[in-house]
Amino acid sequence: MNWFPRVPIRSALTVASARPAPSTRGVPPARPPQNHRTARQLAFPRWSATLVVVAAMGAVPGLRSASAADLSRGLAGHWPLASDARDISGHGRDAVATGVVWEAAGPGGKPASAARFDGKSASIELPAAASPKLGTGDFALSVWVNSPATHEDVPGDIVSQYDAAKRRGFHLSLKTNAGVTFNQANDRDLQFWVDDNRDGEWLDCGRPGDGLLAFGLAVHDRQLFAGVCRPAAGQSGRVYRYGGGRNWIDCGAPDGSNTVTSLATFQGQLFVGTGKYRVAGSALPESENLTFGGRIFRYQAPDRWIDCGSLPNREAVAGLVVFRDRLYAASLYKPAGFFRYEGGTKWAECPVPVDRRVESLGVYNGHLYATTYDGGRVFRYDGTDWTDCGQLGEPGVNTQTYAFAVHQGRLLVGTWPSGRVYRFESPGQWTDLGRLGEELEVMGMLVHNGRLLAGSLPLAEVYQFETAGHWKKLRQLDATPDVKYRRAWTMAEFAGRLYCSTLPSGTVWSYQAGQAAGANTELPTGWRHLVAQRQSGRLRLFIDGRAAADSAEPAAKPLELTVDQPLRIGRGENDYFHGDLADLRLYDRALDEAEIATLSRRP
Repeated sequence: MNWFPRVPIRSALTVASARPAPSTRGVPPARPPQNHRTARQLAFPRWSATLVVVAAMGAVPGLRSASAADLSRGLAGHWPLASDARDISGHGRDAVATGVVWEAAGPGGKPASAARFDGKSASIELPAAASPKLGTGDFALSVWVNSPATHEDVPGDIVSQYDAAKRRGFHLSLKTNAGVTFNQANDRDLQFWVDDNRDGEWLDCGRPGDGLLAFGLAVHDRQLFAGVCRPAAGQSGRVYRYGGGRNWIDCGAPDGSNTVTSLATFQGQLFVGTGKYRVAGSALPESENLTFGGRIFRYQAPDRWIDCGSLPNREAVAGLVVFRDRLYAASLYKPAGFFRYEGGTKWAECPVPVDRRVESLGVYNGHLYATTYDGGRVFRYDGTDWTDCGQLGEPGVNTQTYAFAVHQGRLLVGTWPSGRVYRFESPGQWTDLGRLGEELEVMGMLVHNGRLLAGSLPLAEVYQFETAGHWKKLRQLDATPDVKYRRAWTMAEFAGRLYCSTLPSGTVWSYQAGQAAGANTELPTGWRHLVAQRQSGRLRLFIDGRAAADSAEPAAKPLELTVDQPLRIGRGENDYFHGDLADLRLYDRALDEAEIATLSRRP
C-alpha cells in the first residue's frame, strides 16, 4: 500500500539563485525495415516480449474528458511551476527552488507560466520528510516538458527520487549518451526507470555478422544499430540492425574500408563514419584491407547509404557528435583534424587544439568536450576556440583519454594506461575516482538506471562505480584465449537494457538493472506532455496522451521504492535538466486513458 505522509502546509519558499544464448527476454524480434518517418508515423504493432513504442503528437480522439474531480482523486502533489515551487494539492508539499527562472512561456503560450532550468545547477527539491513513500504500489507522474534540441548540454533528469547507496528509487529522464567511445549512442531518449538493487543477468546477444567487434552502437528510430570492423582481405566494415535474440540484420557496407567507426543521429537521421582501423593497435595481426575510410554516410533503409562527404586526407573518422545543431567529426589518426558538416558532401575544417587529435566527442554544459590520444588531456570547444582542461593524473601517467559520461551532474572521462576514471571539476582540476580493478584502459561508459558502468581492457570486463576509489566488477564479457587484449569497447541503451560490444570475439552482450520503459527514439521538440506510471507492476510511458513505451512484462514482485530521500525536480543521477517544465502532478494511483488524454490537452 502506498503511503504519502501529510505534512503541514508551509508558506511559499523563496527561489534561490542558486546475460542464456537462445534467450530473447528483454529484446525485440526483427521487424521490417522502415525509412525515416515523422513522429506522427511511428505507430507499429506490439512486440511480444518487450517494449511497446508508439510516439504520438496529440491526445487520443473519442475518449471522454476526465472531470476535475477525476483529476484530483489520488493527487498526492501538484506543482504548477508557474511562479514558484508551491504545492496546490492541499498536502502542503511545498518545495525549495534553487536557480530556477520563472519567466518561461508554458505549453499554452502564456508568459511566465513555466519553470526554466539551466542544466547546470537549477533544480527544485522536496525535503525527504515531506516526499512520497512510493512503496510497491501504483503511482503516476504527469508533467509538461520543453527540451531544446540545440545539443548544448545533456537533456537531463526530469523527476527523480533515488537512494544511490541502496540503488532504490525511480528516474524519469531524457537521455543523451554522447562520447561513448566514438558514438552518440542515444539522443533525447525518454526513459522511465525503477530499481531496488535488482541485478539482471548478462545475455549473449550474438555477433553482428563476422565482425571483429562492433566499433559503434547507436539507437535510432526504435532500433539498435552496430557498425563493425571486418579486417580481412576482401572484407569491409558494415552496419547491422539488431533483430532480437542473437540475430543481426545486414544493412550494408557504406564504403570499402574495414570499419564503420562511429554513429550518431542528426536532424532525425542516422549518420555513420568509416575508417581503416589499424587492428595492430589491439595487438592483433594488421588488417589486409588497406582502403581508406574517413567518409561520412547517411542511412536510407534498408541497406542504402548516402555519401555525405569525406574528411580530406584522413583515413578514419573518430568521434561524431551534434553540438549546437551542427554535426561534428574528428580524425582518428594523424594528421589531426576536426570538421563541421555544412550539408550535402561539404565539411568545413575547424581548428584543433595545438595540433592534437581530438577523438571521443561529448557535449556538456554549453561546450563540446574532446578526449585526445596525444597526451592524457581533455579539451573543450566553444564553437570557435579550444580550452585546455588539463592533465588527468600526474604527467606521464596517462597518455590517452577515452569515453565521456555524465553522472550526478558531473563530467567523467576514462584513461589509458592507468585504467582510471576522473571527474572534471574545472579547467586544470580533476578528481581521481579510482581504477577499474587491475585494468589498463577505460573504454565506453554510461549511467544505466542510476548506476555508472564502464568497460575495460585488457580483460574486457565491466565495472560498476560504488564510491570514489571503489569499482565493483560485474562480468568479464570476452574470454578469448591467447590474445593480449580483450576490449569491452562501447555501449548503448536500448529497450531498457545496456548493450556492450567486445573484441576480439565480436559478441554484443546486454544487461538490465531494475525495470524500465524507454521510447528508443528522439523526443520531438517543443512542449510535450508526459505521463510515467507504474500499474500492477508494469511501467508505462505516454507522450502527448498516447502510449509510447511499456515494460511489457510486469515485475514478478513490484520493486520497493520507498527511500528516505528528497523528491527532485530537474535533477537526478544523470544530470540537471536543461529546458522548461510545467504542471507537475504526482498521483498515488495509475491514471486511465481518459485522464491522461485530458491532462495532455494544452491549457
